[in-house]
Amino acid sequence: MTVPGPKLIYLVTEDWYFWSHRLPMARAAQRAGFAVSVATRVAQHGERIRGEGFALHPLGWQRGSTGPLASLAAIAEIARLYRRERPRLVHHVALKPAVLGSIAALLARVPAVVNAVTGFGFVASSPTLRARLLRRPVSLALAHLIERANSRVIVQNEDDRRLLLALNPAAERRVAVIRGSGIDLAHFPVAQEPPAPPVIAGFAARLLADKGIESLIEAQQMLRGRGVDLRLLIAGTPDPENPTSIPEATLARWRGLAGITWLGQVEDIRSLWRAAHIAVLPSRREGLPKSLLEAAAMGRPLVATDVPGCREIAKQGINALLVPPDDAAALSRALEQLAGDAALRRRFGAASRALVESDLAAAAVGAATVALYRALLAETGEIAAP
Repeated sequence: MTVPGPKLIYLVTEDWYFWSHRLPMARAAQRAGFAVSVATRVAQHGERIRGEGFALHPLGWQRGSTGPLASLAAIAEIARLYRRERPRLVHHVALKPAVLGSIAALLARVPAVVNAVTGFGFVASSPTLRARLLRRPVSLALAHLIERANSRVIVQNEDDRRLLLALNPAAERRVAVIRGSGIDLAHFPVAQEPPAPPVIAGFAARLLADKGIESLIEAQQMLRGRGVDLRLLIAGTPDPENPTSIPEATLARWRGLAGITWLGQVEDIRSLWRAAHIAVLPSRREGLPKSLLEAAAMGRPLVATDVPGCREIAKQGINALLVPPDDAAALSRALEQLAGDAALRRRFGAASRALVESDLAAAAVGAATVALYRALLAETGEIAAP
């Protein structure tokens, strides 16, 4: 009789996020012998998740619900799940699951906890009053997360690691950098650059102010005003549960601008990068942006902001041009430089692929994550030391 491996539950707010950002990691854990489950709000991808052989536990929480009553209800629901399923290990993905899930794991006495903090997003980057008010309680929660001996925190870049260790320098051994969730290099092969002119820049992200979409639109219109026919392909939709989601009235105005094609949600993002000459993401802060990783894997040069997360994959003068956030003029100059230099685009594109083939590939990320799981379980006495 086959003895089942250690039970592992991934806690994620939305099923689409698990499917988009954590599937390679979960597959690696399953191949390594873990019995993988996913706890999430189920909307679109339930059958796909079950089709992978993962157990699925639907949750009733909403990503945008952050009040005390909603948080207490979510903690109670997660704790009931953990008590019933008795996982040896839970992996909380993103800030809200990390905070609420860790409380639930403590209540349910889960032996080992991994918290993946995938960038600090709105709280760290937004200039709004709401974001500023949240920074202090979020900092306190993060400091508490990294105090627990039976836990590890995964961040995606060195900037975020330094930020966490500033809260608790003694927790250095409990904070690990694993860069991204892994890119399937076979699924994202190098694509030959399409014919030019016109040169096309592709943007793939939720339509949020924090993703820099307003600066990008302004930069492209500046270029048109200078007689540079740079086209934009924009893939993505608003996210009403995010405080910086672009209002529909603004989008309606932008849709009337020349030289921009609005693609909405794109099922196969490879079609965008095959059609684009340049990948652009003028975000205010990231963990490690999946859109730039995928574009880089397909051999595209990058234009991005010089901020945490983006500069993990966008290396100035190597495969990318970096600009300050919220600086449309600098962004327009970088796009114009790449649009006018096909040889530079080819050189940057080859370097992009080489960067992804390092520790950003799915195999490397999966191996690093599984090694962390095993080391933590061994330390807590749940499995024999590797």
